[in-house]
Amino acid sequence: MELILKKDVENLGFVDDIVEVKNGYGRNYLIPQGFAILATTSAKKVLAENLKQRAFKEQKVVDEASAQAEKVAALEIKIIAKSGTGGKLFGSITNADVAEALGKGGVSIDKKFINVPGGNIKRLGSYEASIRFHRSVVKNVAFDVVADKA
Repeated sequence: MELILKKDVENLGFVDDIVEVKNGYGRNYLIPQGFAILATTSAKKVLAENLKQRAFKEQKVVDEASAQAEKVAALEIKIIAKSGTGGKLFGSITNADVAEALGKGGVSIDKKFINVPGGNIKRLGSYEASIRFHRSVVKNVAFDVVADKA
């Protein structure tokens, strides 16, 4: 089943992408939730016209995302966590913790756009997270997990 996505769908595609999915997934989930519409010939023509008109506006958005990515890359991010012997953390560091640390640095990014390798971190040290600012702007950002002095 060929569909045109109306919203970003994780592990499937971005807005206005034409994707091929199984019939049940499209009919029972994507279309009823408003995530996609059927990719008929007329819908494809309308999509092509909209994409043509939106190309200029899209470039401005990409430039803003790139500027924000450079601003984040300039930040020095330290996440303070309680730890035990051997550098093992009590709990773990996730994408939500990285988003909170970025927020303290003055950059607001939703946690769903941050990908921490392995899903979570359980030891002290230096790590790198991948942040998606735009579909074409993805930046790897280094951060440190340091021990709480208390």
